[in-house]
Amino acid sequence: MDFEILGEITHIETIASGSGVRDRARLRRYYGAGRWRKLKGRAHVRLRDGTIRLAEVHWYEAHGVGKKEPKLKLPFLDTV
Repeated sequence: MDFEILGEITHIETIASGSGVRDRARLRRYYGAGRWRKLKGRAHVRLRDGTIRLAEVHWYEAHGVGKKEPKLKLPFLDTV
């Protein structure tokens, strides 16, 4: 992972759930069975070079498994 999530993720929304999650079979193989959902939210992140930015973060989550595979979506939200 090329970034670290600082603090809490806010403005959380569900992007896909159930059969709408395209990677559901792969997620079950790697992390186990669960009700997989793809979510997005906003968070402050520390990049590899040390800068802190506000970004949209996407991840997969299942009950009992937790948050997996966070990804940054560009452009950053704090750009002018």
